[in-house]
Amino acid sequence: MSNLNPKKGNLLIAEPSIIGDLSFNRSIILLADHNKEGSIGFILNKPLDYTLQDLVPEIEANFRVYNGGPVEQDNLYFIHKIPELIPNSIEISEGIFWGGDFASVTHLINEGKLNETDIRFFLGYSGWETNQLINELLGNTWILTENIYKKEIIEKKETSFWKEKMLELGGEYSIWSNAPEDPTYN
Repeated sequence: MSNLNPKKGNLLIAEPSIIGDLSFNRSIILLADHNKEGSIGFILNKPLDYTLQDLVPEIEANFRVYNGGPVEQDNLYFIHKIPELIPNSIEISEGIFWGGDFASVTHLINEGKLNETDIRFFLGYSGWETNQLINELLGNTWILTENIYKKEIIEKKETSFWKEKMLELGGEYSIWSNAPEDPTYN
């Protein structure tokens, strides 16, 4: 894939060189939108110490909440694969949807009709202004790849996701797959 042709649904994999960036170190981001005004995405592999019920007490479920990125961390966002149940969803790509009617989400979860393999919640998002993401790709901050998991990306386990992607990329990236997250532990 061309490093300069991001599109909705692609994955951004943090280059090992951005060690020390608290928000993006070892991150994998799903691009939810990319257009001439900028880009929006959600970090898929940074769980927080909150559950959905901690943030929205009327929801009777302990779904894990993820750090979606450093922008608007006081707002809750979600991606899902069930647009037929959540009105006003926006398709990202290949069966993955963003947002929709939150009252419907609350009702569906409380009725036991949604589980964590259907939906993922985030505090905040990752955002880039016009050309900012292109410049970061040119600067080798990110590796741009297709989302080979399609809508099953929601079910992907976060603990080993970045390491798995480093191994898939092979070559020099394989070495990074076993490096400690904090290089001072070496």
